[in-house]
Amino acid sequence: MKVLRRFWIPCLWLTLWQLAAQAISEPLLLPSPASVLAQMAALPASLAFWQSTLHSLGHILFGFLLGIAAGALLALLSAALPPLRAFLSPAMGAVKATPVASFVILALVWIRGENLSVFISFLMVLPLAWQNVGQGIAAADRQLLEMARVYRFSLWRRLRGVYLPAVRPHLLSALRVGLGFAWKAGIAGEVIAIAPRSIGLQLYTAKTSLEMPALFAWTGYIILLSAILERGMLFLLSRKEAP
Repeated sequence: MKVLRRFWIPCLWLTLWQLAAQAISEPLLLPSPASVLAQMAALPASLAFWQSTLHSLGHILFGFLLGIAAGALLALLSAALPPLRAFLSPAMGAVKATPVASFVILALVWIRGENLSVFISFLMVLPLAWQNVGQGIAAADRQLLEMARVYRFSLWRRLRGVYLPAVRPHLLSALRVGLGFAWKAGIAGEVIAIAPRSIGLQLYTAKTSLEMPALFAWTGYIILLSAILERGMLFLLSRKEAP
């Protein structure tokens, strides 16, 4: 039943898409599935496809990792210095509430469009990592902390034996959720900034030239790459969680 469901449900959606395209009968508004699939098959044959894809993947993943690392470090410092947490809390809340487009427009004043996706993906992940790691630190077992104090554990032993087990599930949650946020926000930033050699530029070019099959094809690859990244992250995390 699972195999049939995985096969028939996509076929049903493709059929509905085909019926809608036939009813509208205007490729500039809604291209047919056949034209989009043909465009998706043709894109990997071009050098621009691989340049754009690798450029966007590299920049967004780099910003994602920077955001996780910086958020975790700030969470550790905030746990050790409560005034720092109070100082950072409004800024992190503002980052979470501000639309991506606003950050892109502001950042373009200081950052080149080519590197903007690094900054945007970093910024989207930073408050998520800071909050989740902070919650993990706060959830550390107080009895274990008291035992570590009594037996005069070193800072490294306390981090490894008490705080790391408490932080681990919260950090894994930040990794799972943050990767999707970083990918979507990074691509959106590339579109607004018209970043060279990026997926965002390909989307913008397809839209301005009214190449709707290409626009849908690039969107399909964005969804496909997002699914691959998510599956890859879940695979790596499952291996880390295995005994």
